[in-house]
Amino acid sequence: MKTTLDIQSELQRRGYYQGELDGIRGRQTIAAVKQFQRAQGLWIDGVAGGKTIAKLFPNEAAVANDNSPDATPWLDLAYRKKGLHERINNAELRSFLKSDGKTLGDPAKLPWCGDFVETCLAITMPDEILPVNPYGAMNWAAFGKATKPKKGAILSFWRGTPDSWQGHVGFYVGEDATHFHVLGGNQSDAVTISRIEKKRLRVNGARWPLTALATAEIAVVSDGATLTETTNEA
Repeated sequence: MKTTLDIQSELQRRGYYQGELDGIRGRQTIAAVKQFQRAQGLWIDGVAGGKTIAKLFPNEAAVANDNSPDATPWLDLAYRKKGLHERINNAELRSFLKSDGKTLGDPAKLPWCGDFVETCLAITMPDEILPVNPYGAMNWAAFGKATKPKKGAILSFWRGTPDSWQGHVGFYVGEDATHFHVLGGNQSDAVTISRIEKKRLRVNGARWPLTALATAEIAVVSDGATLTETTNEA
């Protein structure tokens, strides 16, 4: 499988990409993919799917959508930030949260789960229409299109009571019998993978970006033995 770094390197070799070889599907990478697609007469969407990969690497087999390095780039970026703490790593976290051009504010003072999800998507999926107010977790229940919970899906949870305006949002990375495993911000004051009860998922609370590749709706099941449940999402 070709990684985003492989794609950046090949696009740079061909003269399309001038940015840093960092392995992150950001705006420069997407723009370079679009330029390459235009030159090759491909559908111009900035996504390195099977046909684009086949043109970039003509001597190698094209990859299926599910295995594309562009399948869930927002999740890849979220994993890179795992462990950042709102107080211990405040400067680095604040810099990341405003790297897409806007931010809610100091994560040590404000609930920032929506800010984290918004930043990951805004950087890696610049053509995606995001919620008008992405900082409110409940607003993500109407984002994109509905999906079954699967790797990279955006999960929106209620907090307190099902009809409460309060909530939490993060990315699906797995599940066990009773809980989803969620990679998100403001989970015990940091970017972590935590267990959140399935019953807290909002109606239509599993969402998928409209501009993303379609991937198989396959649950990632584990026993969750090494994860802790989060209730610290305020």
